[in-house]
Amino acid sequence: MPNTVNRLPVALLIGYLILSVILAVNPHDRATWWAENLPIWMIVATLVATHRFFRFSGVAYVMMSVLVYLHTIGGHFTFERVPFDFVTDFFGFERNNFDRLAHFSVGFYAYAMVEFLWVKKLSPSRWIVSLFGVFAIFTAAAAYEIIEWIYAAVSDPEAGAAFLGSQGDIWDAQKDMLADGLGSIVAVILFWAVQARK
Repeated sequence: MPNTVNRLPVALLIGYLILSVILAVNPHDRATWWAENLPIWMIVATLVATHRFFRFSGVAYVMMSVLVYLHTIGGHFTFERVPFDFVTDFFGFERNNFDRLAHFSVGFYAYAMVEFLWVKKLSPSRWIVSLFGVFAIFTAAAAYEIIEWIYAAVSDPEAGAAFLGSQGDIWDAQKDMLADGLGSIVAVILFWAVQARK
């Protein structure tokens, strides 16, 4: 079992590196590609650097990899151009909601946060540990929306609009933050469900 857990993050990393190299070739907009991939590289580098000091569960690594993979795809196409028409058409959406799916997966990092706090016994309270994970995601979501706004305001208008990805929705930032937060709530519930099974 430990070998499987140790192999899983390596397999996820190799999969990401292959996907990243493939999607680095001829992206729709190179400036947007850089802007979208930089935070992902920082996340991956942090997970690699901390792996020897703290190893998350396999579930945590899988959940954290969802954002990494989705964001890499979104960076190649720009989020509004990702081939996601089958979902848009099936649900009758007026916009490409691939970015909402990626934002929802941001919330999955709450699983790893709660797992770390619980394993390290940094709080005896399930409520405090759970709320920390949810509040941390909501805070990161708000900070990221501010970064998107600043980037869009100071960059080339076309690249800024592609990075912002609002697709004409004036409430895009608020909906993105809500998606992040809902993902974190689902992740925390899943964490305690997994703990209950143990």
